[in-house]
Amino acid sequence: MAGHSKWNNIKNKKGKEDARRGQIFTKLSRMISVAVKEGGTDPSYNPALQSAIDKAKAENMPNDNIERAIKRAAGEDADTHYEEVWYEGYGPEGVAVIVQCLTDNRNRTAPDIRHAFDKYGGNLGQTGSVTFLFERKGVLIADEKSMPEDDFFMHAIDAGAEDVLHEEGYYEVQTDVEHFNAVKQQLLSAGIEFERLDLAFLPTTSAVIQDEKNRINMEKLIDVLEENDDVQEVYHNWNPEEA
Repeated sequence: MAGHSKWNNIKNKKGKEDARRGQIFTKLSRMISVAVKEGGTDPSYNPALQSAIDKAKAENMPNDNIERAIKRAAGEDADTHYEEVWYEGYGPEGVAVIVQCLTDNRNRTAPDIRHAFDKYGGNLGQTGSVTFLFERKGVLIADEKSMPEDDFFMHAIDAGAEDVLHEEGYYEVQTDVEHFNAVKQQLLSAGIEFERLDLAFLPTTSAVIQDEKNRINMEKLIDVLEENDDVQEVYHNWNPEEA
């Protein structure tokens, strides 16, 4: 159960995320808010809220922040409505891109996303234009220092993981969507702390950018999209390690 991490290809370095910690917390608060309004304030009966809380904790969001986000969604901000919107398109040299958003104003978000694609050599596509190039998977990331490799692999396999990877200082567990929560709970019960727990779109094929200017534009496109407050995740099939 080993191979190259597709997840690693679509994420920026952790240091870049750390530099935007406050923005990450804002986006997580929005995710918690949506989950509360859709299923209530009790994570025991609201899987979406439990998932949002798990993700917030994996990003080291303080418990006070999480509790405030839940209370705001149930109280004073209850009239604020966020909806999940997905955009698909192509970056430079045909790189496939999926953008997940939570927005309270589509008329603001759509032009912003379109402008980013246009500015950096891409184009926004229709729904379904690139999703066939990805597969939906559960992804759990843990520091390699959390447990010896043999023990980690044993726990992951016993929990029902589809694949387990070990590279670049971390372990990565991949699951199908249906068994994501069960695998997650079993591994958490085994004492494993995760830096990230998510349902993600993983590319089934990778794209290569030959031109250096296009490579720079692709990096800028990802950065601009991720810096947008309405954007939750950016998935793509570009492999920057290949040229």
